[in-house]
Amino acid sequence: MRTAIAALAAAGVRVGKVSSFYETEPRDYPDQPWFLNCAVAGETSIEPLPLLHELRTIEAQLGSKKAFAKGPRILDIDILLYGDQSIATPDLQVPHPRMLDRKFVLIPLAEIAPGLTHPSWGGVTAKGWLSRSADKSEVKRFRL
Repeated sequence: MRTAIAALAAAGVRVGKVSSFYETEPRDYPDQPWFLNCAVAGETSIEPLPLLHELRTIEAQLGSKKAFAKGPRILDIDILLYGDQSIATPDLQVPHPRMLDRKFVLIPLAEIAPGLTHPSWGGVTAKGWLSRSADKSEVKRFRL
């Protein structure tokens, strides 16, 4: 994950805050190892779809392959938000369509940006969404 975060600069992303790493139980396909997750805040002048392609390149360079949806993989980099934009294309949905239902997203996001809001969130902050979460999956800070 640290290598992927470092690679963001070469992809045109200026990394700001990085959350702690969190170990999280798999949700949709439970018969696999736990995941490590974090949230990264960054700035870029790259438009969303080209940015997504840059992120997929980083994943491929680091050996990540998705054998099937929700299955084991080395790396999965998602664009959760892109400023205040809402994007709905076959390849990219922003805000990420399931982010508000997932503690493994909300916990690291609320750590680095508790007051963050998006126009589609009705004025509720990242921390507020976390407090409302019905997700019962386990998320624990990963200690190196």
